[in-house]
Amino acid sequence: MGIVAGLDSSSAFTRIVVCDTDTGAVIRQGYAPHPQPADDSQGTGPYEIDPQAWLLSLGEAAGGGLLEGVQAIGVSAQGHGLLPLDAQGALVRPALVGNDKRAQVAAADLVERFGGRAGWVEAVGSVPQYAQPVAKLAWLARNEPDAARRVAALMQPHDWLVWQLLGRPARRTTDRGGASGTGYWSAATGSYRPDLVELALGHRAMLPEVLGPADAAGTTPEGLLISAGTGETMAAALGLGLGPGDAAVSLGASGSVMAVHHEALSEPGGLITSLADAAGMHLPVVNTSNAVRALRGTADLLGTDLEGLSELALKSTPGAHGLVLLPYLEGERTPNLPHTAGTLSGLRRDSMKPEHLAQAAFEGMLCGLVDALDVLRTRGVEIRRVFLLGAVAELPAVQAAAPGLFGTQIVVPQPADYAALGAARQAAWALGVAQGTLAPHTPPVWPAAAAQVIEVDEELLPAWQAVRQQYAATRESVHPGAFA
Repeated sequence: MGIVAGLDSSSAFTRIVVCDTDTGAVIRQGYAPHPQPADDSQGTGPYEIDPQAWLLSLGEAAGGGLLEGVQAIGVSAQGHGLLPLDAQGALVRPALVGNDKRAQVAAADLVERFGGRAGWVEAVGSVPQYAQPVAKLAWLARNEPDAARRVAALMQPHDWLVWQLLGRPARRTTDRGGASGTGYWSAATGSYRPDLVELALGHRAMLPEVLGPADAAGTTPEGLLISAGTGETMAAALGLGLGPGDAAVSLGASGSVMAVHHEALSEPGGLITSLADAAGMHLPVVNTSNAVRALRGTADLLGTDLEGLSELALKSTPGAHGLVLLPYLEGERTPNLPHTAGTLSGLRRDSMKPEHLAQAAFEGMLCGLVDALDVLRTRGVEIRRVFLLGAVAELPAVQAAAPGLFGTQIVVPQPADYAALGAARQAAWALGVAQGTLAPHTPPVWPAAAAQVIEVDEELLPAWQAVRQQYAATRESVHPGAFA
């Protein structure tokens, strides 16, 4: 038996879980918010940060002897961050993190400069989006050319934290999962595209060595093994225990659908972002621009909250008396309709009631996510169960409709620090490989996440299939060929 720790440095806080290597049982936990900057005179908000704040938060979360007896540490951190370093390893400017839309124009420019969407899909399996490091590099070159010229090396948040824990060695590392989100590493080929760094930044830069899932990044001066680390998305998948046949649907303001698959997947129009996971497999992701925002907008219109909207919806029936909501309130990524708006169709006198509009909102949100899942299904991804993530997954109206609309078993995990747990599981894996007790191709078997499991009601399935068909017919009528 051993003890390992998983550290998750999110956009707002650090969580640490200390776990038993054999059982995955959580022994101790720590938490600390990131300190807030005293001055935001430039109005950059959460988009730029001095990464020393992450270290201060880490130190506070690990206080009180939390790491006593720990033999290995895994690090998970927010994805899509960029730390541009000079030749001496110092930051040339604060880290660029978060959902920073300032790089939208730069991302669009990159797409055009490299043969359009198809060219990027062929090169790295995804099309540049404003959040990706490659787009941030292009923004930096355009808006801060003096800083851009000084950039000699690139890191992401989890890379940088691992490097700091190891005492800033000459060797800098990352993992497949983190590298696959940069926009300049291909999950299909397992290699960097330094020419894309040059395209965005204006010159090439040193990139971290990509480690395998069970590799160790090194050992601290105190003798702690540090595993490869990974991004939050990949760590959460590892913490949840996702495997082939599993998909995870994230219900935030926007939505995402990801599934574990044996090979890298792409789609000519760029609907799929081809990511690698933290266990040696692949994690194709399809994003939607609208999910819970459709529910909140409908709740505001009806003068209620999300719980009240759920109660209203349960007074309706599958099909919402003919109402169909295409929830494209902020344009849409899947299908690729960036400049469209939402559509409410099927209005009749008997359908113009609050409960039917509430039901249509839930059906529209979920059908939009089923569209995203079908992008993966049509490319050979087998889905046997769907994990619903996010607070609204516990709403009764979601749980009533999801099994029939997705057509599969629904799993609603209990709230837990899954990214931190995934980082701890990675640490246990690397430790086991180093000690010769685990194989490098199989992570340690830890118990599945505690969850509510909802099976498909076969009697109601035809009604939900009819809802799905009506939604697809409405989408095709309003936006013909959207998925062509």
